[in-house]
Amino acid sequence: MAQINKSSFDFLNQLTENNNRDWFNENKPWYQEEHQNVCDFAEAMLQGLKENDEITTVSGKKSLMRVYRDVRFSKDKSPYNPRWAGSFNRQKPHLRGGYYFHLKPGQTVIGGGFYGPAPEDLKLIRDQIAQDDQPLRDVLNDSAFEKVFGALQGDQVKTAPKGFDKEHPSIDLLRYKSMYVFRNFSDKEVLSPNFLKEALGTFAALRPFFDVMTEMLTTDLNGLSLID
Repeated sequence: MAQINKSSFDFLNQLTENNNRDWFNENKPWYQEEHQNVCDFAEAMLQGLKENDEITTVSGKKSLMRVYRDVRFSKDKSPYNPRWAGSFNRQKPHLRGGYYFHLKPGQTVIGGGFYGPAPEDLKLIRDQIAQDDQPLRDVLNDSAFEKVFGALQGDQVKTAPKGFDKEHPSIDLLRYKSMYVFRNFSDKEVLSPNFLKEALGTFAALRPFFDVMTEMLTTDLNGLSLID
């Protein structure tokens, strides 16, 4: 079974302390070795996901985000991002939501959701919630879901989005601009042989959330399909 090597976290710790091009270039072979380890783990996650979902991401390697940072508009000019992170995309338009993983010493999370949805999608989500928020609340308030993920996360507007009353009974949900949930993992859990099983179980726990949101995004307010 695929497993994250301790050396993959050791590399990230060293990169955090030596976040410069000279060190990285000197240790490029080490980076490539650990990158391959994470690619293999991501591939195992991908194959596990595909057993029960339709995923368009072509490989574990393609799921990974680059280690190189875009520093053009950032005050932090550190050239590298000391984490292993990636995502898996579902088959649109009939399946919505995205799976995400972020592996870093002391900061590992696995989860997913809807990050920065297109304006037309966000409008539809809000219209659906304003009409009937119960299906989404049933998922978010489910004890099993809360045990895995805790509370809904995401950027929010300060008062009310345009076109909605700040006194609307669903305003707590309508304020969200992004909607996602994460499960935190300790380093011990990440480096254990059981982590792949736990990661896939976490992804599976997202499905009720994805199912409700997919229904919102693929039907109009009368329940008619928006997909040709």
